[in-house]
Amino acid sequence: MSKNIESGLVVNVISIHNKIQKRIGGALSAHGIGLTEYLVLNQLYATPTQKMRRSDLAERIGLSPSGVTRLINPMEKIGLVAKEDNPRDARVSLVTLSAAGKQVYEEAKVTFAHASVALFEPFETNQLSVFSELLKIVS
Repeated sequence: MSKNIESGLVVNVISIHNKIQKRIGGALSAHGIGLTEYLVLNQLYATPTQKMRRSDLAERIGLSPSGVTRLINPMEKIGLVAKEDNPRDARVSLVTLSAAGKQVYEEAKVTFAHASVALFEPFETNQLSVFSELLKIVS
């Protein structure tokens, strides 16, 4: 591949990332959360115990541990998540999904799904499948 194709591809990926942030985040605002908060709730919801170490959560959503701390603190204040001491290691705290967080997530995931469909509406199903497979190669 030529250097111009890769550079253009990176610009296009950044552009679609920005559209995702704007459109999906805008839709999720009806639930009082943004896209990053949704990703936190999604990770916690998908975990069997609905709790995770902050460092694991940071890695899964692509933030630094301090970034997750800054994100989690307001979420804790409004009752979406709670902090829990780790019984095995006092130095490590866990983030746990609250009942309110679970309810917000379950409502928001419907909005997320609809906004995702709308975002990719111009594509045909086979194009979406190819695009998804290509993204898996680099992720």
